[in-house]
Amino acid sequence: MLYRPSILLLAVNIVGSSAFSPSVPPPLQTTHVVVGGVGSAATSTSLFKKRTQVKKKGDRSTPKGFAGALRDLQMNAFQYAGTVKPGVQSPQKVVVDESIMKPDYALDGIPKAKANMLPWIIEVKKPDEILKMRAAGRVAREVLDIAGAAIQPGVTTDEIDNIVHEESLKRGAYPSPLNYHGFPKSCCTSVNEVICHGIPDDRTLKDGDVVNLDITCYLNGYHGDCSEMFVAGDVDEKGKELLQATYDCWVKAMEFVKPGRDYKDIGEIIEDHVTEKGFTSVRNFCGHGIGSVFHTNPNIYHYRNNEPNGQMAPGHTFTIEPMICEGTAKCLNWPDKWTATTTDGKRTAQFEHTLLITKDGVEALTGKIETSPIQFWERESEVYKGLWLGTTPEARKRSAEISARDDE
Repeated sequence: MLYRPSILLLAVNIVGSSAFSPSVPPPLQTTHVVVGGVGSAATSTSLFKKRTQVKKKGDRSTPKGFAGALRDLQMNAFQYAGTVKPGVQSPQKVVVDESIMKPDYALDGIPKAKANMLPWIIEVKKPDEILKMRAAGRVAREVLDIAGAAIQPGVTTDEIDNIVHEESLKRGAYPSPLNYHGFPKSCCTSVNEVICHGIPDDRTLKDGDVVNLDITCYLNGYHGDCSEMFVAGDVDEKGKELLQATYDCWVKAMEFVKPGRDYKDIGEIIEDHVTEKGFTSVRNFCGHGIGSVFHTNPNIYHYRNNEPNGQMAPGHTFTIEPMICEGTAKCLNWPDKWTATTTDGKRTAQFEHTLLITKDGVEALTGKIETSPIQFWERESEVYKGLWLGTTPEARKRSAEISARDDE
C-alpha cells in the first residue's frame, strides 16, 4: 500500500504491503500483459502507495520543513467523509531492547523478504515454525485483549497504542506495525467510518464509537496478526447489526476452510452473506499469508472472485479479515497515506484471525483464551454460538470449555 509504481505484470502476483491489510493487487491475467499504473479515475482509492522515505534519525511520525508544511496544507484542505478527523500524533517510538528480535524493516522501514511472485505458490510451515506461530499468535491475543479492555469513552487512541506497545515488549515481542514501511505506531485503531490503518493519536473516543483494534506481534521471527471490534460505551441497533453481520460472515468463511478447497471461494461466502443483510464488502484490501514474512501468499479476497490463488493445504497460515460497510464500500484515502475511510462517512467493521490449516480442518492461532471477554456477537451468532477457535476436534473442545463459563 505504500507504493504506486508503474508496473509490468505477466502472469505474476503482487502482494500489497499495507500495515495490516494488504491492498488488493490487480487481477492476475495469465494470458495478458498489464502495463502502466494500477489506479484509475473510476475508483476512490489507489491500490498501492509510495514508499515512505527512510529517516535515519529523529521523529519519523510526521514530515518536517517544506514537506511538513505541504502535508499540513493538504490535511487542512482535505474533505473528510465523516466525523473522524486526524488528531495530533505523539513521537514515534523506537524499540532499543536488544533482547527483542526485530523484523528486517524495524530500523529503515523497508521489508526485505518478499512473497513468491506466483500467487498459487504458498509456503507450508514446518512443525517447528508452527510452534513459533502459535506462540506469536498467543501473544497477539493477549495484547489485543488487554488493549481492548481499555477502550471506553474519554480514552484516546494514542493511549491504546501505548498499552499495545508496552504489553508487546513485556512479552518479548516487537509490535509488527511499528515502522513497517514507515507506519508511525504500534497498532491500528480504526474508528467508525475508518475502514483500516487508522493511526492512533490524541482523538478522544466518544460514546457509541465502534473501534477496530488491529494487533500484530513479532516473536522469535514470526508474526501473529489479529483484529477485533470494540464499542466505546453503547452502540445503536444499526451498529449492532453491522457488527453481527461482519462477525457472522467472517466465521462462516473460516468454517469453510479445509484442505483441498480453493482460496478464491472464501470471498463468495463473505459477500453473499453481507449482501443479504444489506451491507457491502470492501474490495481494496485483502487478507494474506503470514509467517516470518508479514504479508505473503495467498491473497484472501473478501468478495466473489475467480483469482488463481491456490488450494488450501495443511501447514498454510494466513488471515481472513473482511471489512464490511453500512453504505458504500468505496474507499477514501487520507493525506497521511495510510488511513482509509468509506467515501460516504458511514461505519465499517472488521474481524481478523491468523489461521492454521491442519489435516483435520483449521485452527485460530490468535483465538480467544480463558481470560478473553465473550461479546454479544459471539453469544448471538447465527453461524456459531460461543467462541470460535477452529473446526478441528481439539479446537471445538476448547471452544466448548471456554464458552461454558459464560453460562455460569
